[in-house]
Amino acid sequence: MPSLPLIAHRSPDAVMAWRGGTPVSVRQFLDEVGHVAGQLPPGRHVLNLCADRYRFTVALAACIVSGRISLLPSTHTPEMVRQMQRIAPDVFCIADQGAGRGGVDLPTFRYPEPMPPLAVGPAAGSRPGCPDIDCGQIIAQVFTSGSTGTPAPHVKRWGSLVRNVQGEAERLGVAAGHAVLGTVPPQHMYGLESTVLMPLQSGAAMHSGRPFYPADICAALEELPRPRLLVTTPYHLRALLADQATLPAADQILSATAPLSQGLANEAESRFGAPLHEIYGCTETGQLASRRTAAGAEWRTLPGVRLRRDGEMLWAEGGHIDSPTRLSDVIELAGEGSGDGHVSTTFLLHGRHADLVNIAGKRTSLAYLNHQLNAIPGVRDGVFLLPREDSPDCIGRLAALVVAPGLTTADLTQALRDRIDPVFLPRPLLLVDALPRNATGKLTSQTARDMLASLQAAAGMTA
Repeated sequence: MPSLPLIAHRSPDAVMAWRGGTPVSVRQFLDEVGHVAGQLPPGRHVLNLCADRYRFTVALAACIVSGRISLLPSTHTPEMVRQMQRIAPDVFCIADQGAGRGGVDLPTFRYPEPMPPLAVGPAAGSRPGCPDIDCGQIIAQVFTSGSTGTPAPHVKRWGSLVRNVQGEAERLGVAAGHAVLGTVPPQHMYGLESTVLMPLQSGAAMHSGRPFYPADICAALEELPRPRLLVTTPYHLRALLADQATLPAADQILSATAPLSQGLANEAESRFGAPLHEIYGCTETGQLASRRTAAGAEWRTLPGVRLRRDGEMLWAEGGHIDSPTRLSDVIELAGEGSGDGHVSTTFLLHGRHADLVNIAGKRTSLAYLNHQLNAIPGVRDGVFLLPREDSPDCIGRLAALVVAPGLTTADLTQALRDRIDPVFLPRPLLLVDALPRNATGKLTSQTARDMLASLQAAAGMTA
């Protein structure tokens, strides 16, 4: 089986990370990886909770070189941890000083702080002693909830992950000398690919932090040398543009986890003076395609990847994808006809099958409705909710939760009448101070439903 290096930087003195304003060399990184790998307790499965992105990366690499598998669940709730323990009874967690354990009840390895002095390495300018990793080695398992709520693990092998992020770096033009700042956690698949593995495999340098508030994001960007890439989400981007009158220069912006409106993309490009790209993918395949949102709605697959129609099913194959994988999104392939077997590398994304809405014989998608809602001037955040599945009303009504200081429900309803069919107008439409989004800016359906139910109960409304 062929192998690929753990890190693509060519010199031991190259900068592979920035911690505040301090550079971290490849030599120091590899030395710390070896030290942590030698300290890890028994157990092949690991939950990496390190809050510092650099320490997360050291711990991840230590697990890789010692043959361990990192578990990447969608949440760290007590129930999710219990289910992971059933799948991997030997699991333990790695945590640094900034990690919030929450309800995680696992044997814990504390990241060694401070590290021992840097060992004497190879002569300056020579190739560091970088380990090669078998392309077939399983380095991670990513978990989705599955239709039954039981976590379903998806295996991630070193070779396919490396091909994936190398394709991303090629598409975005990220190379040695670039600095990458992420507002998303490295434990999320998007964060792992774009803020950890892509810098490791392109010669770029990651920022160790994960700034959340707009002022902190701006300060972290200004710390980094140029060219610099901001890896973020629509949620963080919208807050950043609304909060900050002046923005530091960026050379490129990357967004994922939720659809981005063309208007927001145009504003971001204008304010930052940089192109903005979106990444599309799923847990099963990782990243699949990208687009420059301000230039149009069409997506283009990453190098070697193609989409194939087979009846009602759509498959992703080629490139970094080990075997054809069925997609659950509503996708229109470019130039698609009526026959089976149509293959394309460009497409339009219309949402997920599970998000389709059919009311009174009229069809739309939650993605479209959310797009129209968030495009209303004055709306900072908002989401449509489907009727409860157990509702006795077979027609049901949509509901919406909206963050829109200065607007009334009447204002929003009138603005929506100009944008969507009246049959999809939400009842109720409730104004809230904020939506309970997670660290990647996502709002799960259940969390939104719980919030809606709580607000309705407090107001004495019928659910």
